Amino acid sequence: MDIVEEMMKPKTYGEGVSSVRKEETHTSWVFLTGKHAYKVKKPVDFGFLDFTTLEKRKYFCEQEIILNRRLCGPMYKAAIPIVQVGDGLKVDGSGQVIEYAVKMTEFPQNALMSNMLKERTVDKSQIEDIAHIVADFHSKAETGGEINEGGSLATIRFNWDENFDQTKKYIGITINQREHDFIRRKVGEFLSVNVPLFESRVRDGRIRDCHGDIRPNNIFIHGRKIYIFDCIEFNTRFRYSDVVADIAFMCPDLDYYHKTDLSEHFAGEYISRSLDSKIPHLLPFYNSYRAFVIGKVTSFRLGPNVSSWDRDLFTDKAGRYFDLAFDYAAQL
Repeated sequence: MDIVEEMMKPKTYGEGVSSVRKEETHTSWVFLTGKHAYKVKKPVDFGFLDFTTLEKRKYFCEQEIILNRRLCGPMYKAAIPIVQVGDGLKVDGSGQVIEYAVKMTEFPQNALMSNMLKERTVDKSQIEDIAHIVADFHSKAETGGEINEGGSLATIRFNWDENFDQTKKYIGITINQREHDFIRRKVGEFLSVNVPLFESRVRDGRIRDCHGDIRPNNIFIHGRKIYIFDCIEFNTRFRYSDVVADIAFMCPDLDYYHKTDLSEHFAGEYISRSLDSKIPHLLPFYNSYRAFVIGKVTSFRLGPNVSSWDRDLFTDKAGRYFDLAFDYAAQL
């Protein structure tokens, strides 16, 4: 049974659903029904992420609910079963469970910050609100113990080495050899020279259980309400990090949309709210890291079954983020 095909059928959801739209990432499918969105994890293993068994997908659906309620509250409803009924499927029903989904409130796509940026409808007051929400969230997030390992030099080096290793096969496709080698060299130099700074971040309690993916395509701006959703649930290594690493996803995305003024305003407002004076020195390093990650993850979508249209789209997008990673590295 093709789960995607079945999830595209309105009858799978019961009364009140007349049509279904689908969004897709390299790790999940999201089915939009008008009132609710249902996120189904793909049975994939990327090394840093493993959704290959039903038990794992159930666990990570449940984790996604718990963790995202920190910033989204009631937007995240429940982790629900998808069961087989006759020759079809039913969400949140009784029967043989063949899959799990995260059930969420659906918001209009024009409220998605990434779409608002394309329409040039994001203003500085909204950027301020987001910066303040994130700073307050970080101030209350857990720290200490295992979480502090996310800020250790060993973990930071491991994360970067993983990035470089996983992008080798894309050299000449989405990143050129010169960029790859330059970024690697600058990162190594920065880590070697700034050992005391990274150690002080741990002592000062700046390593937190963060969100891990604060990007415009993970933010809804609905009236005066702001919902930052889709945090990293599948790997604590990507969520336990310096708070600067958490805000550094936003800056490359704003720069990608040629909104450098908003990027600078976001960083400035966060610094003012958090009173974290070390951020200006660390931000180019983490901006480069996050831009590199986006370039890498976008490159992952260049699979054998991708259409020529999408291949060109993903190749261009990944290349632009790798270019940004290079530019930030040049500031180190």
